[in-house]
Amino acid sequence: MLTRPAPPPTDAAGRLRADFVEWMQGLEPGWVTATPGLGRPAQLTALGNGVVPQQASRVVQLLAPPFPRCPRCATA
Repeated sequence: MLTRPAPPPTDAAGRLRADFVEWMQGLEPGWVTATPGLGRPAQLTALGNGVVPQQASRVVQLLAPPFPRCPRCATA
């Protein structure tokens, strides 16, 4: 769910902004971009190699077998 406005997608030089990618992936502001010592290229690499939490959650729901003795899982 998007809970904040999108930052501009590019900077003044026309390059992709890491905070925009962070926003697109649904991450909290600064999740990657506030990491000390991590420059823009490294931020974009980390974001590109990362997992989008919403997609990961859905995959686990689809692929993980229910636990047979879990009362909560048995009703799902």
